Amino acid sequence: MPRFGFISTYPPTHCGLATFTEALATAMVGPADTRSRIVRVMDEGDGPAPELVGSRSTIVGELYPGDAPRDAVAILDDCDAVIVQHEYGIYGGRDGDEIVPVLLAIAAPVIVVLHTVLPAPTPHQKLVLEQVAAAASVVVVMTVAAHTLLAQTYTVDDSKVRVIPHGVGDWHVTSENLSRTTRTMLTWGLIGPGKGIEWGIRAMALLAEEHPTLRYVVAGQTHPKVLAHEGEHYRETLEALIEEYGLSHRVTLDERYLDRAQLAALVGSAEIVLLPYDSRDQATSGVLTEAIAAGRHVIATGFPHAREVLARTGHIVGHEDPEGIAASVAEILARAPRAGRRNRYGRERSDSWATVAERYRRLSARLGRERTA
Repeated sequence: MPRFGFISTYPPTHCGLATFTEALATAMVGPADTRSRIVRVMDEGDGPAPELVGSRSTIVGELYPGDAPRDAVAILDDCDAVIVQHEYGIYGGRDGDEIVPVLLAIAAPVIVVLHTVLPAPTPHQKLVLEQVAAAASVVVVMTVAAHTLLAQTYTVDDSKVRVIPHGVGDWHVTSENLSRTTRTMLTWGLIGPGKGIEWGIRAMALLAEEHPTLRYVVAGQTHPKVLAHEGEHYRETLEALIEEYGLSHRVTLDERYLDRAQLAALVGSAEIVLLPYDSRDQATSGVLTEAIAAGRHVIATGFPHAREVLARTGHIVGHEDPEGIAASVAEILARAPRAGRRNRYGRERSDSWATVAERYRRLSARLGRERTA
């Protein structure tokens, strides 16, 4: 019976890594007689989760900052492989360096998935990532750009590195929810400083006269870590900006955490998805992957993942550039009246969660064979 271990944040924690791991673990245990064991990375304020999170997935431990590695990971040692999500901000210690002894303590093969590859890391950030990669059996990045950056900036054994795309769930998104009287631009996901939503609001101010039926919906809760350290300050600055420009009837901040069906309905009501992120370094964006899969028009700032996948299918705009956003929105609305773009990828996608999970299963099986050889 194949067994897969996971170390990551996990629902009910609300963050991108938790969502990613839940989707991957669910897809990997799809075949019969497969099990997953999850060590849930915890932070202050994280609530408890049920031990059983799926028919064949179980939370077997929790990893808090300062925990002794063996306490959390010994139960994963008989797994075929342990898949570890890496992001600097989720583990304890300086730049999350407490994950390094955890990785070294795991007897099973380790697949580390890098969610951030910084182009200009501090010396310590560089050291941590190199130590993480050295402790791993395989290092996974999700874009060719991240692979190139890893090779150029870090000392990592390139023979360990694999490119496996971010998975996409089964979307049931249509254009049936499109309004006959309004046009909708959407940004979704956990919000906080760096999301660049203020630039979308400023773009709306520029578009107000020429496109009076356009509305902008921002859907998502404040990121839990932002909420813990800064409260709702960022959301309050957005509300003040909306008031300053007189856009209260045109811009909506929806602070709900939406389930899949609710999100699909919201995406189905939008013609445009805007990702106005301030980051120049973002190697992977799940929202970007999902927006393309849903067949929406996508406008994004030029972070690495966007440059890689939107070269032919979307609009790249400058960072902190409301004029560029407004120009792209106007172009889309002029040439695509009241219709979402059909998904050009068709039904069989190379980055569906089923396909991505199969790649992780094959990789885990190879590592298992090498372990017993």
